Amino acid sequence: MDEAFRIGEVANRSGVSIDTLRFYERRKLLPTAPRTANGYRLFTLETIERVLFIKQAQELGFSLDEISRLLITNGTSDCLLVRDLLDAKLKELDTRMKSMREFQVKLTHYLAECEAELIKHPDSAECPVVVEIAHAERS
Repeated sequence: MDEAFRIGEVANRSGVSIDTLRFYERRKLLPTAPRTANGYRLFTLETIERVLFIKQAQELGFSLDEISRLLITNGTSDCLLVRDLLDAKLKELDTRMKSMREFQVKLTHYLAECEAELIKHPDSAECPVVVEIAHAERS
Protein backbone atom coordinates (compact mmCIF):
# COMPACT_ATOMS: atom_id res chain seq x y z
CA MET A 1 0.00 0.00 0.00
CA ASP A 2 1.65 3.23 -1.20
CA GLU A 3 -0.05 5.84 0.93
CA ALA A 4 -2.19 4.78 3.86
CA PHE A 5 -4.66 6.96 5.72
CA ARG A 6 -6.49 6.37 8.96
CA ILE A 7 -10.21 7.02 9.07
CA GLY A 8 -9.90 10.51 10.59
CA GLU A 9 -7.60 11.63 7.80
CA VAL A 10 -9.95 10.22 5.14
CA ALA A 11 -12.83 12.08 6.80
CA ASN A 12 -10.88 15.36 6.85
CA ARG A 13 -9.67 15.07 3.26
CA SER A 14 -13.07 14.10 1.88
CA GLY A 15 -15.21 16.46 3.98
CA VAL A 16 -17.41 13.83 5.61
CA SER A 17 -17.69 12.55 9.15
CA ILE A 18 -16.13 9.36 10.45
CA ASP A 19 -19.66 8.05 11.00
CA THR A 20 -20.42 8.68 7.32
CA LEU A 21 -17.35 6.66 6.31
CA ARG A 22 -18.42 3.80 8.57
CA PHE A 23 -21.92 4.00 7.07
CA TYR A 24 -20.47 3.87 3.53
CA GLU A 25 -18.45 0.81 4.56
CA ARG A 26 -21.55 -0.94 5.91
CA ARG A 27 -23.39 -0.11 2.66
CA LYS A 28 -20.45 -1.63 0.72
CA LEU A 29 -19.82 1.67 -1.06
CA LEU A 30 -16.21 1.50 0.12
CA PRO A 31 -13.96 -1.54 -0.08
CA THR A 32 -13.10 -3.17 3.23
CA ALA A 33 -9.97 -1.54 4.56
CA PRO A 34 -7.17 -3.68 5.91
CA ARG A 35 -6.34 -3.25 9.59
CA THR A 36 -3.07 -2.71 11.37
CA ALA A 37 -1.95 -4.99 14.19
CA ASN A 38 -3.54 -2.60 16.70
CA GLY A 39 -6.86 -2.53 14.83
CA TYR A 40 -6.67 0.74 12.88
CA ARG A 41 -8.16 0.65 9.40
CA LEU A 42 -5.86 1.89 6.67
CA PHE A 43 -7.42 3.50 3.60
CA THR A 44 -5.90 4.40 0.25
CA LEU A 45 -6.01 7.60 -1.75
CA GLU A 46 -8.52 5.81 -3.99
CA THR A 47 -10.88 5.61 -1.00
CA ILE A 48 -10.75 9.40 -0.62
CA GLU A 49 -11.44 9.79 -4.35
CA ARG A 50 -14.34 7.34 -4.08
CA VAL A 51 -15.87 9.27 -1.17
CA LEU A 52 -15.56 12.50 -3.16
CA PHE A 53 -17.27 10.76 -6.09
CA ILE A 54 -20.08 9.59 -3.79
CA LYS A 55 -20.58 13.12 -2.43
CA GLN A 56 -20.66 14.63 -5.91
CA ALA A 57 -23.10 12.00 -7.14
CA GLN A 58 -25.36 12.72 -4.14
CA GLU A 59 -25.23 16.44 -4.95
CA LEU A 60 -26.44 15.54 -8.45
CA GLY A 61 -29.43 13.79 -6.87
CA PHE A 62 -28.34 10.15 -7.03
CA SER A 63 -29.40 7.91 -4.16
CA LEU A 64 -26.87 5.66 -2.42
CA ASP A 65 -28.41 2.64 -4.15
CA GLU A 66 -27.92 4.31 -7.52
CA ILE A 67 -24.37 5.30 -6.60
CA SER A 68 -23.68 1.72 -5.59
CA ARG A 69 -24.73 0.59 -9.06
CA LEU A 70 -22.47 3.23 -10.63
CA LEU A 71 -19.50 2.03 -8.59
CA ILE A 72 -19.75 -1.58 -9.75
CA THR A 73 -20.07 -0.97 -13.49
CA ASN A 74 -17.34 -1.33 -16.10
CA GLY A 75 -16.66 -0.67 -19.77
CA THR A 76 -19.53 -0.03 -22.17
CA SER A 77 -22.11 -0.83 -19.54
CA ASP A 78 -20.91 2.27 -17.64
CA CYS A 79 -22.24 4.61 -20.26
CA LEU A 80 -25.50 2.70 -20.66
CA LEU A 81 -26.15 2.63 -16.93
CA VAL A 82 -25.24 6.28 -16.45
CA ARG A 83 -27.46 7.24 -19.39
CA ASP A 84 -30.38 5.32 -17.90
CA LEU A 85 -29.84 6.81 -14.45
CA LEU A 86 -29.54 10.33 -15.87
CA ASP A 87 -32.69 9.82 -17.93
CA ALA A 88 -34.58 8.68 -14.83
CA LYS A 89 -33.22 11.64 -12.80
CA LEU A 90 -34.29 14.11 -15.49
CA LYS A 91 -37.81 12.65 -15.57
CA GLU A 92 -37.97 12.80 -11.78
CA LEU A 93 -36.74 16.40 -11.84
CA ASP A 94 -39.30 17.36 -14.52
CA THR A 95 -42.07 15.92 -12.33
CA ARG A 96 -40.83 17.77 -9.25
CA MET A 97 -40.45 21.04 -11.18
CA LYS A 98 -44.00 20.73 -12.55
CA SER A 99 -45.27 20.18 -9.04
CA MET A 100 -43.29 23.18 -7.77
CA ARG A 101 -44.65 25.40 -10.59
CA GLU A 102 -48.19 24.36 -9.67
CA PHE A 103 -47.46 25.12 -6.03
CA GLN A 104 -46.01 28.50 -7.01
CA VAL A 105 -49.23 29.36 -8.88
CA LYS A 106 -51.29 28.34 -5.85
CA LEU A 107 -49.16 30.45 -3.47
CA THR A 108 -49.33 33.43 -5.82
CA HIS A 109 -53.12 33.10 -5.88
CA TYR A 110 -53.26 32.91 -2.08
CA LEU A 111 -51.00 35.93 -1.73
CA ALA A 112 -53.25 37.95 -4.04
CA GLU A 113 -56.31 36.90 -2.03
CA CYS A 114 -54.63 37.95 1.22
CA GLU A 115 -53.57 41.30 -0.21
CA ALA A 116 -57.09 41.96 -1.55
CA GLU A 117 -58.63 41.11 1.84
CA LEU A 118 -56.18 43.38 3.65
CA ILE A 119 -56.99 46.26 1.29
CA LYS A 120 -60.76 45.68 1.68
CA HIS A 121 -60.72 45.22 5.46
CA PRO A 122 -57.43 46.61 6.84
CA ASP A 123 -58.59 46.47 10.47
CA SER A 124 -60.76 43.35 10.37
CA ALA A 125 -59.32 41.13 7.66
CA GLU A 126 -60.36 37.49 7.70
CA CYS A 127 -57.58 35.51 6.08
CA PRO A 128 -59.04 33.82 2.99
CA VAL A 129 -56.37 31.11 3.08
CA VAL A 130 -57.22 30.12 6.64
CA VAL A 131 -60.92 30.17 5.75
CA GLU A 132 -60.30 27.94 2.70
CA ILE A 133 -58.17 25.50 4.68
CA ALA A 134 -60.74 25.33 7.47
CA HIS A 135 -63.50 24.76 4.91
CA ALA A 136 -61.49 22.00 3.20
CA GLU A 137 -60.96 20.23 6.55
CA ARG A 138 -64.72 20.17 7.19
CA SER A 139 -65.52 18.75 3.75
